[in-house]
Amino acid sequence: MRLPTLRRTRSVEPGAVAGTARLDRRTKRLVGRLRPGDIAVIDHVDIDRVAADSLVAVGVAAVLNAKPSISGRYPNLGPEVLVQAGIVLIDNLGEDVFDRLSEGDLVSLDNDTVLLGGEPVATGVRQDAQTVAAAMADAREGLSVQLEAFAANTMDYLKQERDLLLDGVGVPDVETRIGGRHVLIVVRGYDYKADLDVLRPYIREFKPVLIGVDGGADALVESGYTPDMIIGDMDSVTDDVLRCGAEVIVHAYPDGRAPGLARVHGLGVQATTFPAAATSEDLAMLLADEKGASLIVAVGTHANLVEFLDKGRGGMASTFLTRLKVGGKLVDAKGVSRLYKQNISGSALLLLVLSAVAAMASAVAVSTVGQAYLAVVSEWWDNLVFQIGQLF
Repeated sequence: MRLPTLRRTRSVEPGAVAGTARLDRRTKRLVGRLRPGDIAVIDHVDIDRVAADSLVAVGVAAVLNAKPSISGRYPNLGPEVLVQAGIVLIDNLGEDVFDRLSEGDLVSLDNDTVLLGGEPVATGVRQDAQTVAAAMADAREGLSVQLEAFAANTMDYLKQERDLLLDGVGVPDVETRIGGRHVLIVVRGYDYKADLDVLRPYIREFKPVLIGVDGGADALVESGYTPDMIIGDMDSVTDDVLRCGAEVIVHAYPDGRAPGLARVHGLGVQATTFPAAATSEDLAMLLADEKGASLIVAVGTHANLVEFLDKGRGGMASTFLTRLKVGGKLVDAKGVSRLYKQNISGSALLLLVLSAVAAMASAVAVSTVGQAYLAVVSEWWDNLVFQIGQLF
């Protein structure tokens, strides 16, 4: 018997959640295959907010994690996002869950146990608002250790990439003209959709170079724009967007290996590699700066220590130094949608319309043409009234 696929978990009793299993050890790669009501099976220590937001946006019924969603290293933001959205989250299922489940299996959940064909295949820890809050409180106590590690990573990166940071050594030549222009860099990060919507007048007026960082290129296309450049390791940008005609820069490891290059060439798209230990969003900023951009506007990028740690990668240390390098050119558009909102009340709009009508009427009344027109209208009205009076 086919198990029902449930789109929402709030309306069902614990133990009644069921759906189609979709498996991938990389969450952002899995999101592209998920459908509403699916059960996502992931291998993700310390789920970050960006990953959680993408799972919520798809509308999954549950998330089954082979690893701890909060390890205690730092207060990562993803699990709280999932449980607040009413999505079932079960942790610590173990690596065996990927061997016992297959793509497309119809599975059900009984509290903290995963069932396949009614038989238990894995048991973990079911999270809720209380357990997540307690784990977050414990994790905050470990921030000092993570801060020390972050500082050490920053120094290591400075030693490794000082030529790139200080002199631009290794930045590839590009065909897109950047010198003297504004550059808009879009990362599919926090609040990127709302911020892009607010920036529409800016984009229309200044026509900046549009650079999408991996999935940020899809974000630009979804908002109605065509990216001029796509930079990243090419693991989350879609095939159609890669073929849109944008100049493609593939992020490579420092030793020159570029796993994403084979995929790009397989699509018949030409690409240039950019070897560096930094993150892809940092490479986009460094490239724009080195090629003479007059202003760099960033959307969806990481802007503070909590976000750096939430990303969960030592490489995020490069972001700190990159921002120091780019300096005054960088304008971070994060949260601009919350800062600037056009809220016009109905009464204010009505008053505006009435004021406009009154101004037009006054202008017509005092002009010679307007007075002549009013005389014609007045005579037409008098004739109409006279004719109606004759009927009675």
